[in-house]
Amino acid sequence: MAMKLSNTARSAAADAVVDLADNGYVRIYDGTQAADPNTAVGAQVLLAELRFNATAFGAASNGVATANAFTGDASANATGTATWFRALKSDGSTVLWDGTVGAGSGDLNLNSVSIVAGGSVDISSMTYTQPQN
Repeated sequence: MAMKLSNTARSAAADAVVDLADNGYVRIYDGTQAADPNTAVGAQVLLAELRFNATAFGAASNGVATANAFTGDASANATGTATWFRALKSDGSTVLWDGTVGAGSGDLNLNSVSIVAGGSVDISSMTYTQPQN
């Protein structure tokens, strides 16, 4: 595709997408990330689930939106190494996008990617980047 979006258009598109996440969910998994957000989760294990706030993200700049603060998950679902996440609407079933998890290098960042069942999980930062094309 030869079409490319301006920063203004990328920001508008990013804002439209992240607005769908208001009061939604972030589900953090281990294993290999699904091929795309339309692919069902397979053998990957759900490690933790957190909720977006009523206003999930601030306004995008140059196509990048930064998530507002999260309330942590006080009791992780399972033990494992967090590798990817899936963002869902507030209905808990409509998938919005997937991304990487890291400890400072992912779309979603945790203090540690090592999650222990029953332990707390806190997101330190999260961004959504709208592709230019």
